[in-house]
Amino acid sequence: MTHIVYVPIDATARSVGADDVAAAIAREAAARGEPVQIVRNGTRGLCWLEPLVEVATPAGRVAYGPVDVADVAALFAADFLRGGAHPLAHGRTDDITWLESQERLTFARVGITDPLSLADYREHGGLRGLRAALSAKTGSDIVEEVVRSGLRGRGGAAFPAGIKWRTVAGAPGPQKYVCCNADEGDSGTFSDRMLMEGDPYVLLEGMTIAGLAVGADQGYIYLRSEYPDAERTLLAAIEAARAAGWLGRDVLGSGRAFDIELRRGAGAYICGEETAMLESLEGKRGMVRPKPPLPAISGLFGKPTVINNVITLASVPIILDRGGQYYADYGMGRSRGTLPFQLAGNIKRGGLVEKAFGLTLRQLVYDFGGGTASGRPVRAVQVGGPLGPYLPESKFDVPLDYEAFAAAGGMIGHGGLVVFDDTVDMALMARYAMEFCAIESCGKCTPCRIGSTRGVEVIDRIRKNERRGPNLALLRDLCDTMTHGSLCAMGGLTPAPVLSALEHFPEDFQR
Repeated sequence: MTHIVYVPIDATARSVGADDVAAAIAREAAARGEPVQIVRNGTRGLCWLEPLVEVATPAGRVAYGPVDVADVAALFAADFLRGGAHPLAHGRTDDITWLESQERLTFARVGITDPLSLADYREHGGLRGLRAALSAKTGSDIVEEVVRSGLRGRGGAAFPAGIKWRTVAGAPGPQKYVCCNADEGDSGTFSDRMLMEGDPYVLLEGMTIAGLAVGADQGYIYLRSEYPDAERTLLAAIEAARAAGWLGRDVLGSGRAFDIELRRGAGAYICGEETAMLESLEGKRGMVRPKPPLPAISGLFGKPTVINNVITLASVPIILDRGGQYYADYGMGRSRGTLPFQLAGNIKRGGLVEKAFGLTLRQLVYDFGGGTASGRPVRAVQVGGPLGPYLPESKFDVPLDYEAFAAAGGMIGHGGLVVFDDTVDMALMARYAMEFCAIESCGKCTPCRIGSTRGVEVIDRIRKNERRGPNLALLRDLCDTMTHGSLCAMGGLTPAPVLSALEHFPEDFQR
């Protein structure tokens, strides 16, 4: 009997030695005469337990972690290939509370399948959404199913995906495009990377469905340059999908065409903004375009273009498979479905949690995250990337719903959380926000380009106690100018973390 052992190939696991652990398991198995098949799966998202090794048993997969090379011999001695007891054992993987209490829709296969196995993908529900889309009467039927689901862009603006698709579908012209924004640059975010490395076919399927819906025959993935593992996986997946006949001139024998190319960015944060991404895709410097026209009307090469991020497009196949209402039954208010929240920073149990909208920061930080890694009290949590506000504990019980969270002064954005304990200097964090903008600004508009540089200087004067009162007033005025005068969200949102630090942690500016 050949034992199946799963060792993640995700960049998180590899960064802490998963490749060496997989090699050590293979060597030990050969030395003991144990037939073993090692499957390099995606990560389940329990990052604090990586490398998390799983073994297939008649009772289900059993998890062990975090496994080091030095642990491998002892695991074999404990008969871990048959689910034997060991201090690193966590029982059946599906019974781990972290996973058991999630609602995994978009990430249903991540960590379970071999990321590049088409057979695994089909066996676990893959291509059912695409087949449903191909059997739809018209592209507008696909669009309306996405509208019915309530799916909103899983990025900053949270614009309804179906409405965007409807606009592109109704725009005149024979050539249209689907662009996937995979330039995941926000601090504390890694869900796009995890999905591209752990289940790349679901992204390709979602993009193909989008192409069928709006009448596009070409898609582009704009990938963050810092994701070499995701690049290798996506390129292999695209090639395999073409060879299998569900990308190319004749998608699944339907006579419909759709193909995908991958383009790598060059490390500019601003290219996460959709129009700057389009400029980069066209071979130009990544600078923000004024709007209108909207990309849905005049986007890539001046043609109508759907632009969504990875998680948005990867959520589409289950909507077409199960129906829009199935997806809409998750969540609350106008925030339907699920979002993969990412826990990072000073947190005991960092990782990915896919939950329906409506849970709270307190549940994420304490129930899932276990509080701080340092053991000290949580002082602040930044949600929504480096341009998101810093939230004090008084905001931790606001439900994570786009509207409710915004009304409380927060921003969900891409769902990334960065946790800080009570040793953090929030004046220094406010300075970091301004400095980040100064470094990453495309330079096209004055409020962002100059305002962020002046902002760093003003905060430095405040921290040195130089005319503190007038400089605090000047900082607020500067934030107002950036908020209302910047061309895009880069400069427009940079004041959010600064103002939140001033509002909730004023004592740090008085030191």
